[in-house]
Amino acid sequence: MSTFTLPLPVVAFLLKPYFRLAFNSRLPYRIQRLLLEAGAPLQQVPAGAVVRPLELACRPAEKITVGATERPTAVLYLHGGAYTLGSLATHRSLAAHLARESSSAVFTLDYRLAPENPYPAALDDAVSAFMQLVTEFDYSEDRVAIAGDSAGGGLAAATALRLIERHGVTPGALALISPWVDPGDRGAAKKADLVVNTAWSFDAADAYLAGGDRTDPGYAPMHGKLDGLPPTRIHVGSEEVLYPQIMTFTDKLAAAGVDVSLVEYARLWHVAHAQASLVKEAADAVADLGHFIASKLIRAKDDSSSAVGSSAH
Repeated sequence: MSTFTLPLPVVAFLLKPYFRLAFNSRLPYRIQRLLLEAGAPLQQVPAGAVVRPLELACRPAEKITVGATERPTAVLYLHGGAYTLGSLATHRSLAAHLARESSSAVFTLDYRLAPENPYPAALDDAVSAFMQLVTEFDYSEDRVAIAGDSAGGGLAAATALRLIERHGVTPGALALISPWVDPGDRGAAKKADLVVNTAWSFDAADAYLAGGDRTDPGYAPMHGKLDGLPPTRIHVGSEEVLYPQIMTFTDKLAAAGVDVSLVEYARLWHVAHAQASLVKEAADAVADLGHFIASKLIRAKDDSSSAVGSSAH
């Protein structure tokens, strides 16, 4: 829980070979997962964080708070890892920093991974988890945001689309970090950035889809009916492999009338937010997302209170 941070270039220099090793399509998924897990302890949670294990959607999950342990607003956080990697441990630090900055309870979900559990397993888990927060944890839908990074960002968008279409439920906000919204796209302008390489991501995308339709909005929300999505904030690094895809998605959201805002980072790498405990610039990026979430969910809370007050008169 130290507040000691390192210069951004130093962390970037150290991370590049680590991700080249971990995100290697020639390695079995079991080894990739072990390598990613090995780096998790370096990413610490902020002081005052409380991590409580629980179950959501019959899957392991964690409720993370910083400060007050009971909060009127919540975030369902969906981790990245190309649908084949990632866990509660790998994203606990990021989720805890987001809990602090959003003043919300952040619920992380250990959704099922491919190739053992291909699409739509992850989507089914995420939708069920959100509905459980609403039906069993007594959060109103507009007081729960969905956030996620990379594949988890794409999953967050797909989850919101599915909730709206099939359940008539709209989350309070979407907070997306470098969202992978079209895993079936093979038109990437570059083959690698500091974190991601296309040989690995394309392999994982195929493992997740398992022969399905690449344009299915549940798999690729880029192809979904986007109008009706809640206020959305997107973060992306300008040097990322996913940059063109994310810019196209942002334009589609705006054209669909969604309240969308985009923040570009010239120096931060793909999901640098995960290194919020190590790099000040990453912590600042998490703070921006947290403040966005808080502003949308608090507004929903205030609107609800006003409506109750009006009906009382």
